[in-house]
Amino acid sequence: MATVLAGCKGIPTSGERQARRQLSAVSKVYRPKNQRPVLPNLTTNSTLGDFLAYAMLNEPKVEAAYFDWAAMVENVTAARSLPDPQLTFQMDIGDIVTSVMPGLMQEFPGPGKLRLRGNVASAGSQAGYFIFENTVLQTADAVKTAYYQIWFLDEKIRVDRQLLQLLAEKEQVVRAQNAAAQMSLQDVYDAQIAEDRLATEIANLEDSRRPLVARFKAALGITPSQPDPPLPNRFEPTTVNLSPEQLLATAFARNPQLKAMAAEVQQAEASLKLAYKTKVPDFSLGLMADAKMAPVLYRPLAGMSLPVWRDKISAEIAAAQAGKRGAQARLTAAQISVAVAFAEKSFDYRLALRNLALFDNQVIPAARQSLETTRADYQAGMMDYAHLIAAEEAPLNYELSAIEARQQRELALTDLSLLIAGLPPKSAPVLPENETSRAATNRISN
Repeated sequence: MATVLAGCKGIPTSGERQARRQLSAVSKVYRPKNQRPVLPNLTTNSTLGDFLAYAMLNEPKVEAAYFDWAAMVENVTAARSLPDPQLTFQMDIGDIVTSVMPGLMQEFPGPGKLRLRGNVASAGSQAGYFIFENTVLQTADAVKTAYYQIWFLDEKIRVDRQLLQLLAEKEQVVRAQNAAAQMSLQDVYDAQIAEDRLATEIANLEDSRRPLVARFKAALGITPSQPDPPLPNRFEPTTVNLSPEQLLATAFARNPQLKAMAAEVQQAEASLKLAYKTKVPDFSLGLMADAKMAPVLYRPLAGMSLPVWRDKISAEIAAAQAGKRGAQARLTAAQISVAVAFAEKSFDYRLALRNLALFDNQVIPAARQSLETTRADYQAGMMDYAHLIAAEEAPLNYELSAIEARQQRELALTDLSLLIAGLPPKSAPVLPENETSRAATNRISN
């Protein structure tokens, strides 16, 4: 009998089979043979995709979310399985042992209960998957955000150093003109103050690079005791080939936070159906055999629970109804939040595009043309050197504004594509959209 019981297996539900297929598909990429995959070798020549792949496969938060999801998938089997059978033993003892009756007892939940318990756990595991996917996207967003911030910080420092050199030259000119009584001492002080302020700003920017590098390191999942990662030596802009209307539609269809909450609604619906089943009694069947009787005496056993506590049943149903309504309200609130976040980030993106077009197409070219005219006037003796320096400062100042606009564009587009629209990078260890949509359809049909 022990051998027979050891080989017992339940019947998987369709939701359980789907959850296991999803886990298997992701594990082949994320944890093949339950081992950490070989990480990309990061160098200064590595692409942004290499850094993203490294982070998504190495970040501990992603790993924690993965194993939380894997545990939820395993819980589906436990939820839809019958309770363990019970070995029973009974003896009748008078002056001697008159009967020895070993037996076996099995409890059978009411019709439909096991299937509904499996559906509740399946929906929970699907929510767990989308939490994992959202963690993957958050990791990619953190990498790209730190990457762009470091890159544009370096660009700003580069331009500021050029400006500082011009200010130093300007100060020397002003001092010389002051010595010739052509400019006041106040002009010398103003030039020196401007140079000192910019030098301090450069020092602050260089110091601010350290926490950005630490943030980039943390986003890659590298511990403090490990060496700092190499920083890429080339800039890769974000590209999204979708219109704003398509991007918003994609956000509502793909956003993993919304999908996780939708799965929670389905889990609440299954829980409500299960709560109504509390009115249905559970059953138990067993068989005992008297080993001392000849022939052997068999004693069948049967039992049935009595769901008589109506207030308890009503409370369980009411709790499940409240849980469903709460899940629906959270989903609606999240949809509103996504729409608002999309509107805000879209505005930031459009604003950055307009400003960038203004500086790149109009302001900076005009400032450079003005600089050429000023240089010609200076060479002809029609303009002094101080005015030439001022004309050389203008394109650099506008270039700083263009750098700010370009950074705003990249950061807004990063959040739009990853956190709002839920578009994963190519190397992301996540399921394709059609796979998760099919799983949702299967859960609804069941």
